Amino acid sequence: MVEYQQKDKYSIGDLLDIVRLLRGEGGCPWDREQTHESIRSDFLEETCEVLEAIDLADAALLREELGDVLLQVVFHSRIEEERNSFDFGDVCDEVCKKLIVRHPHVFGEVKTDSVDQVLQNWDSIKMETKGQELYTDTLTSVAKTLPALMRAQKVGKRAMRAGMDFRCAEDAVACIANEKAELDKAIAAGDKANTEEELGDLLFSCVNAARHLGINAEEALRASTDKFIRRFAVTEELVRGEDLDMKEMPIEELDIYWDKAKNIIMEEKEND
Repeated sequence: MVEYQQKDKYSIGDLLDIVRLLRGEGGCPWDREQTHESIRSDFLEETCEVLEAIDLADAALLREELGDVLLQVVFHSRIEEERNSFDFGDVCDEVCKKLIVRHPHVFGEVKTDSVDQVLQNWDSIKMETKGQELYTDTLTSVAKTLPALMRAQKVGKRAMRAGMDFRCAEDAVACIANEKAELDKAIAAGDKANTEEELGDLLFSCVNAARHLGINAEEALRASTDKFIRRFAVTEELVRGEDLDMKEMPIEELDIYWDKAKNIIMEEKEND
């Protein structure tokens, strides 16, 4: 058992001390053996739980989940501190310097008239500080670990800032039909590799259309997935209500229940 003074209120300094103790001699065996790689997925999970708390508008849950994300930051920083690479203070120092440099309209003499001008300045300063000489560099710097739709939308947005984009939303939407036609050809030809490529192009064109329409593609698909699950649940409820099993029914019959479920859900929305 390590010695530690219990408190009524803790601070970031206490969190740093606790993680140091957990990783040190006499600390927790599990915490001591963790690496960046072993807890990599935990960071993503904790971040997603923060987003869930935001969606639920649950302030108490958000406070808790933000703490879990902060723990991840502190934990990873501690691992590097043990390697004499950097510590949590260096993390704070770097992000503070970044914020000051990228907000010259607040901390410097630069004058801005609009949010668009602020974003333009941010992009140019970011390219300079990161040593990005080409617009391509801004595209390749988008993390490959992002969800595919999110990454596609961000890449498209950065290409737009370089002047490479559709003229209007109508052109972006029209591209969907063109990509669909190319997908149909690949399917008809029985070319699986080309089919995969054309399907990807179709998805990418949908993301571009979403961007031009002011829609977040990731959120739109998430909402559609939630809608599908809700409709599926009502369909199953209707089927089970007649002592039937979905997997033993032909799709034609299931479609009838599917349409009934759609009508039920629409009526529920109208009554809300």
